[in-house]
Amino acid sequence: MMRALCSVVILAVACGLLPAGIRAETAAPAEGVALAIVYDTSGSMKATVGDSSGKSEPKEVIGKRALGAVLRRLQQFAAREESPGVRRRIEFGLFTFDGNRIRPLVPFGVFEAKQAGTWPQRIPAASGGTPLGLALETAGRAVLRSPLLHKHVLVITDGENTVGSAPEVLLRLLQNEAAAQQTALAVHFVAFDVDAKVFAPVKQLGATVVGAIDETELNTQLGLILEKKILLEEEEPATTPQTH
Repeated sequence: MMRALCSVVILAVACGLLPAGIRAETAAPAEGVALAIVYDTSGSMKATVGDSSGKSEPKEVIGKRALGAVLRRLQQFAAREESPGVRRRIEFGLFTFDGNRIRPLVPFGVFEAKQAGTWPQRIPAASGGTPLGLALETAGRAVLRSPLLHKHVLVITDGENTVGSAPEVLLRLLQNEAAAQQTALAVHFVAFDVDAKVFAPVKQLGATVVGAIDETELNTQLGLILEKKILLEEEEPATTPQTH
């Protein structure tokens, strides 16, 4: 049985034309998960919060551990068979910040399970601003190019957008591009040590938005999104983005 479509349900573009750089898939989408993670490496990630033992540690250290747990779960998921002799398909990319630009730390492509354990250690030290909107756009377009059916972007961030267009503006564009491809895109925000209300605009467009104040909550929220949204596709009732 096909999994439920993601919580971000897209309106069809009235003109029926594809935006530049996006190409319609002529074949039916293949079963599998396309996931891009946006990991905040802005300077505020140097600040400390409570770790799992109750001590204080920099958010960038805690975040890398949490990301490692996510990658281990993906390794487990990928190792299981979709059907006898057929491994589950995952395409994956990891995007961080590089000043005012976006860095594809792990370029989007086939999930390399054997290498995944090394990826958190490659994340650069926290510095600079927070181009969340640009990162969402970059990650979202990478996912939309995937032939796999279940398309997700997971954003782990501790602050508001400070560089470039706002996430909600670019999410709306991604929604239109997805609609033109007759597909759907699910977006999930984990607000780490920041009020989740900051991301109310993307929530109104159908994105999942949850908060986490320390390492324990971060691991819990990431685990829930991974199990209930991304891998099992147990989506909340879909919402239709508002148009103006």
